[in-house]
Amino acid sequence: SCRLLFCSTLCPCVSLMIAGCCALFLLCCILNGTESSNPSLGIHKARYSNSFRLARSTRTRVQQLLSKYKEQQLGNKDFEDRSGHLDDLPLLSTDFNSWLQLTDWERLQAAFSDMQAYRNRLEWKRKELEREAKEKKGVQTLLNTLPKNIKHVEMDLRDLMSHVSNHMSYIKTSNRTSNLPTVWTPLNPSSISKTLWEKRVDGYIILRDLDLYLTKLARDFLLLASKAQ
Repeated sequence: SCRLLFCSTLCPCVSLMIAGCCALFLLCCILNGTESSNPSLGIHKARYSNSFRLARSTRTRVQQLLSKYKEQQLGNKDFEDRSGHLDDLPLLSTDFNSWLQLTDWERLQAAFSDMQAYRNRLEWKRKELEREAKEKKGVQTLLNTLPKNIKHVEMDLRDLMSHVSNHMSYIKTSNRTSNLPTVWTPLNPSSISKTLWEKRVDGYIILRDLDLYLTKLARDFLLLASKAQ
Protein backbone atom coordinates (compact mmCIF):
# COMPACT_ATOMS: atom_id res chain seq x y z
CA SER A 1 0.00 0.00 0.00
CA CYS A 2 2.94 2.31 0.66
CA ARG A 3 4.08 1.81 -2.92
CA LEU A 4 0.68 2.95 -4.14
CA LEU A 5 1.07 6.19 -2.22
CA PHE A 6 4.32 6.75 -4.04
CA CYS A 7 3.28 5.47 -7.47
CA SER A 8 4.08 8.82 -9.06
CA THR A 9 7.75 9.25 -9.95
CA LEU A 10 6.88 12.69 -11.30
CA CYS A 11 8.52 12.09 -14.63
CA PRO A 12 6.89 14.11 -17.43
CA CYS A 13 4.10 11.66 -18.17
CA VAL A 14 0.38 12.32 -17.91
CA SER A 15 -0.49 9.01 -16.26
CA LEU A 16 2.14 9.51 -13.56
CA MET A 17 0.97 13.07 -13.00
CA ILE A 18 -2.53 11.74 -12.26
CA ALA A 19 -1.10 9.10 -9.92
CA GLY A 20 0.96 11.75 -8.14
CA CYS A 21 -2.13 13.88 -7.53
CA CYS A 22 -3.88 10.82 -6.04
CA ALA A 23 -0.92 10.18 -3.71
CA LEU A 24 -0.91 13.83 -2.63
CA PHE A 25 -4.65 13.68 -1.89
CA LEU A 26 -4.24 10.56 0.24
CA LEU A 27 -1.40 12.13 2.21
CA CYS A 28 -3.56 15.22 2.76
CA CYS A 29 -6.25 13.01 4.25
CA ILE A 30 -3.70 11.35 6.54
CA LEU A 31 -2.37 14.68 7.77
CA ASN A 32 -5.84 16.15 8.26
CA GLY A 33 -6.85 13.06 10.23
CA THR A 34 -3.79 13.43 12.45
CA GLU A 35 -4.54 17.08 13.11
CA SER A 36 -8.16 16.44 14.00
CA SER A 37 -7.25 13.65 16.46
CA ASN A 38 -4.54 15.71 18.11
CA PRO A 39 -5.35 19.44 18.21
CA SER A 40 -2.24 20.23 20.25
CA LEU A 41 0.30 19.50 17.50
CA GLY A 42 3.92 20.36 18.09
CA ILE A 43 5.03 23.66 16.67
CA HIS A 44 7.39 22.02 14.19
CA LYS A 45 4.65 19.83 12.75
CA ALA A 46 2.51 22.95 12.33
CA ARG A 47 5.37 24.66 10.49
CA TYR A 48 5.71 21.76 8.07
CA SER A 49 1.96 21.97 7.48
CA ASN A 50 2.30 25.70 6.72
CA SER A 51 5.09 24.89 4.26
CA PHE A 52 2.83 22.35 2.59
CA ARG A 53 0.09 24.93 2.16
CA LEU A 54 2.53 27.45 0.70
CA ALA A 55 3.86 24.85 -1.77
CA ARG A 56 0.30 24.04 -2.82
CA SER A 57 -0.69 27.71 -3.31
CA THR A 58 2.54 28.33 -5.23
CA ARG A 59 1.71 25.43 -7.53
CA THR A 60 -1.70 26.98 -8.23
CA ARG A 61 0.00 30.26 -9.17
CA VAL A 62 2.44 28.40 -11.44
CA GLN A 63 -0.39 26.57 -13.20
CA GLN A 64 -2.15 29.86 -13.90
CA LEU A 65 1.08 31.38 -15.16
CA LEU A 66 1.80 28.37 -17.37
CA SER A 67 -1.60 28.65 -19.03
CA LYS A 68 -1.06 32.34 -19.72
CA TYR A 69 2.49 31.73 -20.94
CA LYS A 70 1.41 29.06 -23.43
CA GLU A 71 -1.26 31.33 -24.86
CA GLN A 72 0.86 34.47 -25.11
CA GLN A 73 4.31 33.07 -25.93
CA LEU A 74 3.49 29.89 -27.83
CA GLY A 75 0.18 30.91 -29.37
CA ASN A 76 -1.65 27.84 -28.12
CA LYS A 77 -3.13 27.46 -24.63
CA ASP A 78 -3.25 23.68 -25.19
CA PHE A 79 0.44 23.38 -26.15
CA GLU A 80 2.09 20.26 -24.71
CA ASP A 81 5.64 18.92 -25.02
CA ARG A 82 6.79 16.21 -22.62
CA SER A 83 10.08 15.42 -24.35
CA GLY A 84 12.13 18.54 -23.62
CA HIS A 85 14.36 18.98 -20.56
CA LEU A 86 16.83 21.62 -19.41
CA ASP A 87 20.10 20.28 -18.03
CA ASP A 88 20.31 22.74 -15.15
CA LEU A 89 16.88 21.83 -13.78
CA PRO A 90 16.41 18.98 -11.27
CA LEU A 91 15.35 15.56 -12.53
CA LEU A 92 11.76 14.85 -11.57
CA SER A 93 11.90 11.06 -11.49
CA THR A 94 12.34 9.57 -8.02
CA ASP A 95 13.18 6.04 -6.97
CA PHE A 96 10.76 4.86 -4.29
CA ASN A 97 13.35 3.11 -2.06
CA SER A 98 15.81 5.99 -2.32
CA TRP A 99 13.05 8.42 -1.37
CA LEU A 100 12.16 6.41 1.73
CA GLN A 101 15.79 6.20 2.87
CA LEU A 102 16.39 9.95 2.79
CA THR A 103 16.95 11.59 6.14
CA ASP A 104 14.95 14.71 6.95
CA TRP A 105 18.10 16.76 6.51
CA GLU A 106 18.85 15.26 3.08
CA ARG A 107 15.26 15.80 1.96
CA LEU A 108 15.31 19.46 2.98
CA GLN A 109 18.79 20.05 1.58
CA ALA A 110 17.69 18.68 -1.81
CA ALA A 111 14.54 20.83 -1.70
CA PHE A 112 16.57 23.98 -1.03
CA SER A 113 18.95 23.25 -3.91
CA ASP A 114 16.14 22.34 -6.32
CA MET A 115 14.12 25.47 -5.59
CA GLN A 116 17.21 27.57 -6.02
CA ALA A 117 17.71 26.11 -9.50
CA TYR A 118 14.12 26.93 -10.48
CA ARG A 119 14.33 30.40 -9.00
CA ASN A 120 17.52 31.17 -10.91
CA ARG A 121 15.96 29.93 -14.16
CA LEU A 122 12.80 31.98 -13.59
CA GLU A 123 14.84 35.11 -12.94
CA TRP A 124 16.72 34.56 -16.19
CA LYS A 125 13.47 34.09 -18.12
CA ARG A 126 11.86 37.13 -16.54
CA LYS A 127 14.79 39.37 -17.48
CA GLU A 128 14.69 38.00 -21.03
CA LEU A 129 10.99 38.89 -21.31
CA GLU A 130 11.63 42.34 -19.85
CA ARG A 131 14.26 42.98 -22.54
CA GLU A 132 11.84 41.88 -25.24
CA ALA A 133 9.14 44.18 -23.84
CA LYS A 134 11.50 47.18 -23.91
CA GLU A 135 12.41 46.49 -27.52
CA LYS A 136 8.74 46.32 -28.56
CA LYS A 137 7.78 49.45 -26.57
CA GLY A 138 4.04 49.11 -26.24
CA VAL A 139 3.50 46.46 -28.89
CA GLN A 140 1.55 43.51 -27.47
CA THR A 141 1.36 45.13 -24.03
CA LEU A 142 -0.24 42.02 -22.55
CA LEU A 143 3.17 40.40 -22.67
CA ASN A 144 4.31 42.87 -20.03
CA THR A 145 2.22 41.06 -17.41
CA LEU A 146 4.28 37.88 -17.73
CA PRO A 147 7.43 39.27 -16.05
CA LYS A 148 5.30 40.49 -13.12
CA ASN A 149 3.62 37.11 -12.79
CA ILE A 150 6.99 35.35 -12.90
CA LYS A 151 8.30 37.71 -10.22
CA HIS A 152 5.43 36.66 -7.94
CA VAL A 153 6.42 33.00 -8.36
CA GLU A 154 10.07 33.89 -7.65
CA MET A 155 8.95 35.50 -4.39
CA ASP A 156 6.91 32.43 -3.48
CA LEU A 157 9.97 30.24 -4.07
CA ARG A 158 12.06 32.62 -1.96
CA ASP A 159 9.56 32.23 0.87
CA LEU A 160 9.55 28.44 0.48
CA MET A 161 13.35 28.42 0.60
CA SER A 162 13.16 30.47 3.80
CA HIS A 163 10.79 27.85 5.25
CA VAL A 164 13.21 25.07 4.32
CA SER A 165 16.15 26.97 5.78
CA ASN A 166 14.25 27.39 9.07
CA HIS A 167 13.41 23.67 9.15
CA MET A 168 17.08 22.87 8.59
CA SER A 169 18.14 25.27 11.33
CA TYR A 170 15.85 23.44 13.72
CA ILE A 171 17.35 20.07 12.76
CA LYS A 172 20.88 21.47 12.97
CA THR A 173 20.21 22.79 16.47
CA SER A 174 18.64 19.52 17.59
CA ASN A 175 21.09 17.07 16.01
CA ARG A 176 24.25 19.12 15.35
CA THR A 177 24.05 18.32 11.66
CA SER A 178 26.10 19.75 8.79
CA ASN A 179 26.17 23.39 7.81
CA LEU A 180 23.20 25.06 6.14
CA PRO A 181 23.16 25.15 2.32
CA THR A 182 24.69 28.14 0.57
CA VAL A 183 23.47 30.04 -2.47
CA TRP A 184 25.28 29.21 -5.70
CA THR A 185 25.35 31.04 -9.01
CA PRO A 186 24.59 28.92 -12.10
CA LEU A 187 25.99 29.31 -15.58
CA ASN A 188 24.21 31.96 -17.63
CA PRO A 189 21.76 30.17 -19.95
CA SER A 190 21.71 33.17 -22.29
CA SER A 191 25.26 32.31 -23.36
CA ILE A 192 23.80 29.41 -25.38
CA SER A 193 22.69 30.39 -28.88
CA LYS A 194 19.02 29.53 -29.44
CA THR A 195 16.24 30.61 -31.77
CA LEU A 196 13.37 32.73 -30.46
CA TRP A 197 11.05 29.72 -30.54
CA GLU A 198 13.54 27.56 -28.61
CA LYS A 199 13.83 30.26 -25.94
CA ARG A 200 10.06 30.40 -25.63
CA VAL A 201 9.84 26.63 -25.32
CA ASP A 202 12.51 26.82 -22.61
CA GLY A 203 10.19 29.06 -20.61
CA TYR A 204 7.42 26.51 -21.02
CA ILE A 205 9.71 23.71 -19.81
CA ILE A 206 10.69 25.70 -16.71
CA LEU A 207 7.06 26.26 -15.71
CA ARG A 208 5.94 22.77 -16.71
CA ASP A 209 8.63 21.12 -14.58
CA LEU A 210 8.11 23.53 -11.70
CA ASP A 211 4.43 22.60 -11.63
CA LEU A 212 5.37 18.93 -11.29
CA TYR A 213 8.17 19.63 -8.82
CA LEU A 214 5.87 21.53 -6.45
CA THR A 215 3.64 18.45 -6.23
CA LYS A 216 6.70 16.47 -5.12
CA LEU A 217 7.70 19.19 -2.66
CA ALA A 218 4.23 19.34 -1.12
CA ARG A 219 4.31 15.57 -0.67
CA ASP A 220 7.69 15.83 1.06
CA PHE A 221 6.32 18.43 3.49
CA LEU A 222 3.39 16.16 4.29
CA LEU A 223 5.73 13.29 5.03
CA LEU A 224 7.91 15.50 7.23
CA ALA A 225 4.84 16.77 9.09
CA SER A 226 3.65 13.22 9.72
CA LYS A 227 7.06 12.36 11.25
CA ALA A 228 7.46 15.52 13.35
CA GLN A 229 6.95 15.18 17.10
